[in-house]
Amino acid sequence: MMQDGDGILGVVLAGGLSRRMGGGDKGLSELGGRTILERIVRRIGPQVDELVLNANGDAARFAALGVPVVPDNVADFPGPLAGVLAALDHAAARGIPDVVAVPCDAPFLPADLVRRLRDGAPEGRGAVAVSAGRRHPAVALWPVGLRGALRTALVEEGQRRVEIILRRHDFAEIHWPAEPFDPFVNVNDREGLAQAAFLLARWPDA
Repeated sequence: MMQDGDGILGVVLAGGLSRRMGGGDKGLSELGGRTILERIVRRIGPQVDELVLNANGDAARFAALGVPVVPDNVADFPGPLAGVLAALDHAAARGIPDVVAVPCDAPFLPADLVRRLRDGAPEGRGAVAVSAGRRHPAVALWPVGLRGALRTALVEEGQRRVEIILRRHDFAEIHWPAEPFDPFVNVNDREGLAQAAFLLARWPDA
């Protein structure tokens, strides 16, 4: 790790309940001989200064990844915003000014993801990934300076929708091409896993 980042903490958001995959950790589903999480760690790790995994429960199930696990610090599994907040708090304690969050179910994330989000974010603002005209709220750069506002929205307002927070704080849009396939395709269910296996068979270097 610590190759291309410039004061950036990466966080893989794996704190959800994976209901559409039948429970368990969808990031631990195997794709082409590796788990989805392994693929994400290999892709994002070199782009950031430090990488953590946001997850709840027994951290030992992720030990093979060799990545520190940071649990939610808000009760009742309120979703990905809780994972972002936990990462922002972790980054603040370590003096890191920005966090790039990615989901645990996107095995084909771009190799230039962190650089382009960082370079495209206006000073003091965040940036969100976009492809094929669609925003990807779980793929975004978050300034640590937003953690107070995020905690207020999450804890006091009960706001759980990431997109609402992105719009409230005017996150910049950073666009990626969706050809030959969308790099932000995610694996939410068994059908999605089959689709990802098809893409990997056709583009083994993805």
